[in-house]
Amino acid sequence: MKVSIIGIGPVGLVTGAAFAEHGNNVVVADIDKERVNALNSGKPPFYEPGLDNLVKGLVSRGLLRGLFKPSNDSENLPLYYKSIRDTDITFICVGTPPNPDGSMNLEYIKKASIDIGTALKDKKEYHLVVSKSTIVPGTTEDVILKLIEEHSSKKREIDFGACSNPEFLLQGSAIAGALNPDRIVIGELDKKSGDVLMELYSDFDEKIPRLKVGIKTAEMIKYASNSLLATKISFANEMANICERFGVDVYEVMEGVGLDYRINPGFLRAGVGFGGSCFPKDVKAIASASRSKGLKVPLLDSVLLINEEQPLRAVELAESAAGDLKDKDVCILGLSFKPDTDDVRETRALPILMKLLEKGCKVTGYDPEPKAVNNFRKLFHQDFSIVNFARSIEEAIKDKDIVIIQNEWEDFKKLEPRIFKTLMKKNPVLIDGRRIYDPEIFLKEGIIYRSIGWKRNF
Repeated sequence: MKVSIIGIGPVGLVTGAAFAEHGNNVVVADIDKERVNALNSGKPPFYEPGLDNLVKGLVSRGLLRGLFKPSNDSENLPLYYKSIRDTDITFICVGTPPNPDGSMNLEYIKKASIDIGTALKDKKEYHLVVSKSTIVPGTTEDVILKLIEEHSSKKREIDFGACSNPEFLLQGSAIAGALNPDRIVIGELDKKSGDVLMELYSDFDEKIPRLKVGIKTAEMIKYASNSLLATKISFANEMANICERFGVDVYEVMEGVGLDYRINPGFLRAGVGFGGSCFPKDVKAIASASRSKGLKVPLLDSVLLINEEQPLRAVELAESAAGDLKDKDVCILGLSFKPDTDDVRETRALPILMKLLEKGCKVTGYDPEPKAVNNFRKLFHQDFSIVNFARSIEEAIKDKDIVIIQNEWEDFKKLEPRIFKTLMKKNPVLIDGRRIYDPEIFLKEGIIYRSIGWKRNF
């Protein structure tokens, strides 16, 4: 099939690459010319393990290409609209960033819908529009389809169909998740819409569970899934703080809890909190949308509150181990929100950094992915001179009083105690924010060790 995708982001490009790998002809459009040029040269504009080779191969085979969507260029706009019109299905994969109050910003959704409507105005054949962006229930029907109808003069269920097809990709392993998803959820406007989208997925493994529901139900499934996973993380973090007071190791506790088949061990690892483009934004969005309907959401509010406070626990542990933090040299290992990505959205490194600066520390940051460092620089809207950014792990931890592990890159897991002991200052303090080390091994080497939910923090 011929597929057009609006948005060369982690969702749009990875989704497009997966469909192209299954033999479909895919064009991915974006307003960022640099991203489009990068894609057409066979290079993804962001880091995701395995994406480089996949994109390079697909572009060279002519199955995947980028398309620039100009803003005010009357000569090139018709080409953009034609590229959408010449496909069978268009996926909306644009961002839905949060507004200051946590509600969902629909600016990009509306622009994409208007573009699709304009493109379909001169199309005679049936076209399917699929929303893959995370949007609150009712957005596809009340916003996207209304705008398409308004700008195309066509009617839903007659001239075009619509589906919601939420994504459940995990950054760092998104390629595997896109090529072989654990489930395919299709929210259909009508049976024909659902059947067309199901046909696109016909080349995927037949063992993958497929669920057909209404559009609003599919939109809600994404929010319910992410809210539950975020709740499990915040639950584990609250248990961690409780366990510390009782002299119990939260990782041993969660191992036992995870053995319960009704719970499973996924997302029960305590740490400095969750970040990224999904969990914080999605929980805030559905909470805000619920309040707009007069509902109270105390559970979701607590999930967010715990997550906001959790990264500061790393600073508290550093203070309890090293005393007054003023003028201490501190290193944060890990600037991206998680390993194997350059995404710094809602990274827990930022609140840790800001609290350390407030305490009067001299701070150095490091991430194995250079793009993550560059993205973090853009995120940190203050004078760069007050923060150092190291180019290697050795440079990052050399002559430091305290090292805080913020995420779990494999490069960090391989570090041996002697490296910290040799490079850091006398009486080195290690705050293991993700429990990637065996505490006993580090204690034997004379390192002052602390970790979230560890039984010997007090």
